[in-house]
Amino acid sequence: MLGFGFGSGLVPKAPGTFGTLLGLLLFIPILLWSEAAAIALFIFSIVFGSYICGKSAEIVGVHDHGGIVWDEFAGIWLVLLFLPEQSYLYWVLAFIIFRGFDIAKPWPINLADQEIGGGVGIMVDDILAAVYSITIIWATHNIFSL
Repeated sequence: MLGFGFGSGLVPKAPGTFGTLLGLLLFIPILLWSEAAAIALFIFSIVFGSYICGKSAEIVGVHDHGGIVWDEFAGIWLVLLFLPEQSYLYWVLAFIIFRGFDIAKPWPINLADQEIGGGVGIMVDDILAAVYSITIIWATHNIFSL
């Protein structure tokens, strides 16, 4: 259930996009309610994410099956935690930019995706996509806020 994002990973087309969207929609209310609770949930997602993703892959018999979207949850949650401000504009940017990096997998995301196995490998490329996304969002924020 967790690995497949409460069913969002079962969508036949673009399960990663639907998983990211559900992760965003679930996390924003928590983040607005309590930043400490949001941070705790993110830490949980990282600490147990490798196990969740690895076990899900083992159960379905496919490494990094497209329906495993817990890694998308963790990735978008990281981006949301580090936005310059919590607003609709930044939430949309977070979603679009994170999905772009997660789909395109530029270097070294593609290298991590290909070289690191197991649950850790499933998680790492999304965390790197999140770091890239945070960097682009903050650079854009700083350029246009001058």
